[in-house]
Amino acid sequence: MSAASSYSPFVRAVATILLAIFLFDVMGAIIKHLGGRYPTQQLSMLRNLFGLVPGIVVLAWSKDWRAMGRPLIIRQWRLALLRGGFVVLAQFCFYLSLVHLEFATASTIGFSGPLFITALSVPILGLRVGMWRWLAVGLGFLGVMLVMRPGSEVFNWYALLPLGAAVGYACISITARLFDDDIPTALINVYSLFGALVASAALTFTTSGFSPIETTEDWMWLIAMGFAGGLAVFLLISAYRLTEPSNLSPFEYFGIPFSFMIGWFFFDEAPFDRLFPGVLLILSAGLLIVWRERVQQRALAGNG
Repeated sequence: MSAASSYSPFVRAVATILLAIFLFDVMGAIIKHLGGRYPTQQLSMLRNLFGLVPGIVVLAWSKDWRAMGRPLIIRQWRLALLRGGFVVLAQFCFYLSLVHLEFATASTIGFSGPLFITALSVPILGLRVGMWRWLAVGLGFLGVMLVMRPGSEVFNWYALLPLGAAVGYACISITARLFDDDIPTALINVYSLFGALVASAALTFTTSGFSPIETTEDWMWLIAMGFAGGLAVFLLISAYRLTEPSNLSPFEYFGIPFSFMIGWFFFDEAPFDRLFPGVLLILSAGLLIVWRERVQQRALAGNG
């Protein structure tokens, strides 16, 4: 096998996850725009409802699924639906944080997910995480603490919500590797979205209730939110099935500059004093893992 062909899945995974992260930030911007008028639980429910549409379309066009005879039942259906619960946990925590925090601050803390992905790869997937990756996890976590500033006057408890979201999203990413290789990604995505829809609907009608949508423009924003989020989840699952989670986790940090630009352009936010220097440590942690992966890849290529 040539070096180019051996790297092609990794390159495709990187391109896929970067697009997914950008779409997540677009979805987050829409949620922040609507969050002052509609309950977080309802936004989660509608995001999952409209997110099912691109999920079903992608499934219908999936060559792998059609080649298998379009099966609807999978062996690990319980795990697929359980992932919907992780989705709702992450959504509720992150959406609520967007309402109460600056967009870039909430997103920066939320993108601590790679730290949890690397750590959870050990007990869930049985992967070996070396000293350099653990050092990166520690460095990144220190950066998160500097952004949150616990104990200071600027700290508020809403800053803990993106951490809960990060754990939820990490569980979503990690569990994508537990499914049988022959199960189409699109089918896993539809199962998870359906589980998330049921869970978020139950949460909405047992807590906040449903608030009537005020305008046609809001309906358009809600549909765009669902489509962006649904496509982003599918791309995220696709990326993490192409390579080991720890290989991709550093690239999730690109969500930080994406969110900063969106927050500055659309919400007139520029929280330099809040983000720095913590964001630099978070980015450094990701770059450290990237550097280590390249060293290991070169070593394997030399031994081959």
